[in-house]
Amino acid sequence: MLSDIISSKTRIKILLKFFLNSRTTSYLRGLAEEFDESTNAVRLELNRLEAAGMLVSNPRGNKKIYRANTKHPMYHDIHRIVRKHLGIDKVVLNIIERLGDLEQAYLTGPFANGIDTPIIDIILIGELEINYLSGLIEKVETMISKRIRYIHYTSEQWSEEVLMSFEILPLLIWEKNQVAV
Repeated sequence: MLSDIISSKTRIKILLKFFLNSRTTSYLRGLAEEFDESTNAVRLELNRLEAAGMLVSNPRGNKKIYRANTKHPMYHDIHRIVRKHLGIDKVVLNIIERLGDLEQAYLTGPFANGIDTPIIDIILIGELEINYLSGLIEKVETMISKRIRYIHYTSEQWSEEVLMSFEILPLLIWEKNQVAV
């Protein structure tokens, strides 16, 4: 989808990395290594996106650390496009609407860090119909051509301590009575 409107594969990777999760930060060489791209290709795209105001940077030692500019007028639009591109919007809408008493949904694993992988890891908190969830996930996996792994916690099991125990901090993508961004 994004490759139809953005011709640079490196730019797409950078948008996915920074605009899925606004807390994500990285630097030139780290991105080049992660994307398996030359530093020149990554530098060119970082400079373009920073000049457009979509990324901001801060020096940290001898590195320039980049992150999404959440104050950019198009930040929320790009964030939604990235979620649609990755299929997260379909996962969220199709699973959450029919599950029962879901309270929160988190994205975790590489996707929470803006890395596109064939597996989407989610955390679901609430009182859920697990048999229905399993069948629903199979349908959504077919729609988005990605595998979905989930962890389910009841409200009583979920705590800040559990949240902080994950290697990659989970990204809240849905909360009952609120819209997460």
